[in-house]
Amino acid sequence: MRDHTQLRAFELADEVAMLVYRTTAGFPKEELFGLTSQIRRAAAVSVPSNIVEGCARGSAAEYLRVLNIAFGSLRELHYQVHLSKDLGFLRNEDSSLLEPKVVETEKVLNGLIRALRDNVKPSA
Repeated sequence: MRDHTQLRAFELADEVAMLVYRTTAGFPKEELFGLTSQIRRAAAVSVPSNIVEGCARGSAAEYLRVLNIAFGSLRELHYQVHLSKDLGFLRNEDSSLLEPKVVETEKVLNGLIRALRDNVKPSA
């Protein structure tokens, strides 16, 4: 079993989750069950949770598969942050904190995925 707390990708994803909760607290109340919920649950919480789950998987192939799911959720979050900004829900100062952190997390997680992919042998 791998230790997720030792991964920079997990550390960043956790920071993103915290930022998302703080920044979405100011979203319109009518979005509570819409975009706010989607950003929080499906994207922000999903990314670090999937990294943790992947670390608990036995094989490198399973680990890689779950990390790819986390990366997909992170890209989804990136779009939702952009949409929130365009809709005027996300203030510029919040966006200037959140967007660079999402991009950094994408880069680090993608690097981890690439490194694992290079070391995982395809099933025969």
